[in-house]
Amino acid sequence: MRAVAVALALAAAGACARHPAPAPEPRWLGTWAAAQQLTEPRNMPPAPGLAGSTLRQVIRVSVGGSRVRVRFSNAFGGSDVSISSAHLARSLGGSAIEPASDRPLTFGGADSTVIAAGQTVTSDPLAFDVAPRADLTVSLHFRAVPADLTGHPGSRTTSYLAVGDRVSEAALPSAATTDHWYVLAGLDVVADGAAVVALGNSITDGRGSGTNRNNRWPDELVRRLQGDPRTRHVAVLNAGIGGNAVLAGGLGPTALARFDRDVLEPSGVRWVIVLEGVNDIGGARGPEAAAVVAANLIAAYQRFIALGHTAGLRVYGATILPFGGSFYDGPGREEARETVNRWIRTAGAFDAVIDFDAALRDPANPRCLRPEADSGDHLHPGEEGYRLMAAAIDLGLFAR
Repeated sequence: MRAVAVALALAAAGACARHPAPAPEPRWLGTWAAAQQLTEPRNMPPAPGLAGSTLRQVIRVSVGGSRVRVRFSNAFGGSDVSISSAHLARSLGGSAIEPASDRPLTFGGADSTVIAAGQTVTSDPLAFDVAPRADLTVSLHFRAVPADLTGHPGSRTTSYLAVGDRVSEAALPSAATTDHWYVLAGLDVVADGAAVVALGNSITDGRGSGTNRNNRWPDELVRRLQGDPRTRHVAVLNAGIGGNAVLAGGLGPTALARFDRDVLEPSGVRWVIVLEGVNDIGGARGPEAAAVVAANLIAAYQRFIALGHTAGLRVYGATILPFGGSFYDGPGREEARETVNRWIRTAGAFDAVIDFDAALRDPANPRCLRPEADSGDHLHPGEEGYRLMAAAIDLGLFAR
């Protein structure tokens, strides 16, 4: 009986023993992104080309974190991208890196990776302290690349290209330079926060801003968010593509076609700002066609709102900027812009309205940009215009 009692006590003790809880999954948050497209022939890499060369690309993150992972894309390639080595480091400006910070990226534990046609690859998590608004470099040595290259032509940031595997070199002083990104699609950090995606065209991509100055309107929004204690947790992902359209044509996949990849797939997204449609309106041939485009844009916005809400996002509508005096100025197009903007402001369909039109239009001629906001082509804002756009955004839309 004593033996039975001991056995029962041991069994009860075992049944009540507490097993350690599994470690919580890390909370990944996108802190930088570039919308991917098929690179046009005029924007392909200069000599010596990517195959057999090192490409060093510089990016500026929005929020910081203690662990990172990097995403690479071959979405539009017809064959594999083969990367033999990849490194992450802090930038010291130009092609220079901080050697002590240089770390290899791995993929399933290996130093190399192959990205199949139409696919993306994400590196293994890496312990790496990233400060808010830090400049980082991603250096890649390519074995082979497809003829149809995936990238982001509108980087407005200089990349460096040199023959051989030079991913760990402190600087690449003799490298060829190009103001484009290739294959590099995103960087995530482990952080307690949320991201806003800026979905747009060349105005979001920063046409009219300075090369290596990081002063597009999403960059200026990052500055403001980081300066406010309520919003320091908010990352900004720029999903602008120069020449992009919502409905058809334009450069890169249409906004409708890329909404899932550029808005719904990145980590930690909570909000999206939609600033699209000027290229659709600008391409309309005559007043009747412009009126049809306006109606179709409104239907597309409703589609964005439905997709965003299904994914639990808040969707903010941004009014289309004036383009009077530009090459888009023409019969029916201003009326189409006003129709779309009126719907954005009054329909109540978006979770909030960001009125870029009101912030940048010339009070003396509302069909045109304010002179101090105009880059000179009467379509794209300049650096002051982008600052004014960011200043027009209520940061309370992103407060906890």
